[in-house]
Amino acid sequence: MSLHSSALLNEETSQGPKRNTECLESLELQTPSSFQDNPLQQLQLASQEILEKAKKSGRSKCPQCSSSRMFYCYTCFVPVETVPTKEIPTVKLPLKIDIIKHPNETDGKSTAVHAKLLAPDDVTIYKYPCIPEYKEKRHEIALIFPGPNSVSVKDIAFHLQKYTKKGVHDNDDDCSREPLLKQAKLELKEEKNLNECIAHNRSEGTRLKKIIFIDSTWNQTNKIITDERLQGLLQIELKTRKTCFWRHQKGKPDTYLSTIEAIYYFFVDYHQEILKEDYKGQYDNLLFFFSFMYTLIKNAKCCAGKE
Repeated sequence: MSLHSSALLNEETSQGPKRNTECLESLELQTPSSFQDNPLQQLQLASQEILEKAKKSGRSKCPQCSSSRMFYCYTCFVPVETVPTKEIPTVKLPLKIDIIKHPNETDGKSTAVHAKLLAPDDVTIYKYPCIPEYKEKRHEIALIFPGPNSVSVKDIAFHLQKYTKKGVHDNDDDCSREPLLKQAKLELKEEKNLNECIAHNRSEGTRLKKIIFIDSTWNQTNKIITDERLQGLLQIELKTRKTCFWRHQKGKPDTYLSTIEAIYYFFVDYHQEILKEDYKGQYDNLLFFFSFMYTLIKNAKCCAGKE
């Protein structure tokens, strides 16, 4: 669920300029249908010219820790000196994001940093086990994780009703003691109130305020997902989509997304299913770095004769 830009750059440039030129020309001659399995081709992205320049100039210093990096520092979450912050797009998100990073997830291989770079005001990255307590605000928080109790994005508003401090479900015990006729009337009234509340929540984008993502390999997620601080949170499962990630986890299906892909697809679905608005590329720049890396990898594989 990550990337290592320097390794990929070395792989690309080691073939020499002639080989690269031939590869790029062959890519240009391909028809659009040859990219039909690549949804990144349709993204509405800001100009990546600054990344092209940085690639040609090579590794640069991080302005904070002075480490040598390519494009950005994955430790300090800032672009390097050859990539001015003003030339990187900024994405405004409708919800806050907490990313919980597994301690064994290599910094240089994580795509979580992309979200922090591109939506700095809305994204916070925590390294497990140092994570917040969520219990008191679980009525406005959800966790992206597939499981037997996970719900779809479109059903968020309905299921968050369970977590409201004065939700209709808090009175279940009182209802069970009422006479049957009165109980039936109460249930009808509660159902009406619940439907009205759901409709109201959908109209305002639901009461959801924060979404949590786990950044780790799938084999490492159990330690985090079983943490008591995450218990009781509404879990959301994304629609099935194929990953474009080049570091595909061996033995796992191609529907296992990288962290930045999961974030991007969630907001696309949220925009359409909850905000009820047409999607016009508002969050495409979340894949600004990812799509550039994808192209570099594809070109490098072409030049190495792997495609």
